[in-house]
Amino acid sequence: MNSTLTPGLYIVATPIGNLGDLSPRASHILLNADVVAVEDSRVTAGLFRHLGAKGRMTPYHDHNADAVRPGLVARMASEVVALVSDAGTPLISDPGFKLVRDARAAGHAVTTIPGPCAGIAALTLAGLPTDRFLFMGFLPSKQQARGQVIAEIAAVRATLVFYESGPRLSAALAALAEGLGDREAAVAREITKKFEECVTGSLSELSARYADAPPRGEIVIVVAPPGEAAPASEADADSALAEALTRLPPAKAAGEVAKRLGLDRRELYARAMALKA
Repeated sequence: MNSTLTPGLYIVATPIGNLGDLSPRASHILLNADVVAVEDSRVTAGLFRHLGAKGRMTPYHDHNADAVRPGLVARMASEVVALVSDAGTPLISDPGFKLVRDARAAGHAVTTIPGPCAGIAALTLAGLPTDRFLFMGFLPSKQQARGQVIAEIAAVRATLVFYESGPRLSAALAALAEGLGDREAAVAREITKKFEECVTGSLSELSARYADAPPRGEIVIVVAPPGEAAPASEADADSALAEALTRLPPAKAAGEVAKRLGLDRRELYARAMALKA
């Protein structure tokens, strides 16, 4: 065990492209850990070559996590175990949360070393609202399942963030346009690398742009939140009141509908009394 570090689990964010983004603290942890749990040792070996050292790595990924996890958790009692993904912040769109959960359950210290994250970096490039956002990871590859997921989030009043691959990009953008409406969006790729770009436009415009020329590299799609909803009509109010009156007295029905539709409670109460009569 390295005497300068407390035993336990260290969640280490690594560069998403530019190796200069590795923090001094992250470097110290990786160089002094007793073992580094990695998605792909070939990828992380490149990071260690940048550091001028040979890391003590062990594979930890979707296919072996259940078998490997108990041993890693046991080692945390007396050793420093670092967790990295191939790029960016571990646990973001990967299964690392189970290792954190089991480490905490065993009473081990868990420390995070924050750093690069492609989703957050893309948000800063997109020029879209960032006060509320929803990270969705990768959309399903099958059309029906993808459509269902998009339908579930269509009304969410937040900027949406997706990860995507080049070959699927145009189809994903087209599906988003169909399910969400033709919102403003951004496609960010090769973030922090030499050919970093962030292309903005409507979802349909971006889908057409990449239809015949799928880009390479890791890609993030950022989609603007929905526009303001149209004011509720008298018919909407009457329909909502009629339903509410089957469950509630007029005053409470008016209050419920006023809150849901953003309408005047007193006017709704008068309308409820007329409907009741």
